[in-house]
Parts: sequence; structure tokens; C-alpha cells
Amino acid sequence: MMADIRMLQEQNQRLQLALTSLNETLKALNTKLDDQGAATRKAFADQKLLIDGATGDLRVLREKLDETNVRLTSLSQDVDGLRDIVHQASQTPTAAPGTTDATGQSTATPGAAPGPTTAPPSGAAAIGTTPRRLYETAYADYTAGQWSLAVQGFETYLKTFPKSDLADDAQYYIGEALTGDSKFREAVAAYERVISDYPQSDILPEAYYKVGSTYERLGQPDKARASYEYAVKHYGETQAGTLSKQRLDGLNRRAR
Repeated sequence: MMADIRMLQEQNQRLQLALTSLNETLKALNTKLDDQGAATRKAFADQKLLIDGATGDLRVLREKLDETNVRLTSLSQDVDGLRDIVHQASQTPTAAPGTTDATGQSTATPGAAPGPTTAPPSGAAAIGTTPRRLYETAYADYTAGQWSLAVQGFETYLKTFPKSDLADDAQYYIGEALTGDSKFREAVAAYERVISDYPQSDILPEAYYKVGSTYERLGQPDKARASYEYAVKHYGETQAGTLSKQRLDGLNRRAR
């Protein structure tokens, strides 16, 4: 029995030694796993930083590209507008200060004031003015409450640069300026021209809403309701569509 006990004790010692070795091995493995996990996390973090940096650079490049495209569009419009103005100015006839007789000699009275000249075309008054500057001048008059000047400026813009990308906005702000000047009949006609002349405009929802609200001011609820209903049906998700829904509900409540 004593021999068996010694054998068991020796086996126990060997097992303890093996267990100690196994624990050390497990600790080493855990350390390696922790190191690998830390390295992996660092690699992911570094990769994320690189991706974020690249995304930021791409966003900046996209913004610069968009800004460049806007500038190119603006410059293209300015060039086209100036080309139209120069073309109009080159075709402007100018009357002579005096008249001529059959022999071609002048019959103007000495010392007399020069005769009248032919009025320049509408665009000639804007020679030297780019489309953007002309529009911004009219818009500045509008924001300052100079309604008549704003209407005149936007009308000049439309006559001079009728194909500009801001033509629909100019027509809309003619209506806004006329509304500010309490000229509601002229205003509703201006808003309706936005709808009829610029069917692809992004300002159509506001135009339909303003047609409705202006007809309300003029005491024509049926026409106002028709415009509101169109705005709600076709532009219900826009702010103008929401406002039209509110005004339409108000009209329906008053009609009961």
C-alpha cells in the first residue's frame, strides 16, 4: 500500500506539473490573442481613419466640383447674355441729328438742338451688366421693399436674358413685389405666368400656392380653391403643398 501511495503521489506531482505548464501555455496564448486583438483593432482604427479621410477629401472635391459647375454655368449665362446685348446694340438704329435734302446735304438749322434718336432696345440699357448682377440688383430692391424698382428690374432681366436659369425666379418675384405693393390683380397674373411660361420650374409649388392666396385676397374663393387643390394633389410633400392644404381646409370650413 505504501508503494501504491508513493506512486499516486508521484502521479499527482506530475499532473500538477503538467497543469502548471498548461496554465502557462494558456496564459501565453491569451497574451498572444490579446496582442493580436489589439493589433487588429488598431488596424481597423487606422483603416477607418484612412476611409474617413478619403471620404472627407472626396466630399471636399465634390463640393469644389459643384462650385466650379455653378461658376461655369453662371459664366456661360453671363457670356450668352452679353453676346445678346452686344448683338442687340449692334442692330440699334440711330437717327441723324438733322435731316438731309435730295442732294444729301444737311438741312439742320445752325445752332439748333440735335434731333431725337431712336430709343434703344430693352436690353441695351443693361450693356455692361451681367445677368447675375442685374438679377441681384432687382432682388436687392425687392428685399428693401422698393416694389416698383424691383418689378422694373426683374422685367428688364426677363427682357434682356429670357433664357436664363433664373428667369422663372424673376417672374415669381415680380408677383411677390406686386403683392408687396398691394397690386393683387397684377400679382396673380404674374404668378400665373410662372405656371404657364415655365412648366418645368422648381418654383411651381410656391406659384400655385401664391395664386390661391392672392385669389383669396381678391375675394374669389373658387379660383383659390382650385389652385390649392392642384398644389395639394401634385406637390403635397412640399411646404407649399402643406400650406395649400391648410388654406384649403380653412376655405372648406368657412363654406359650411
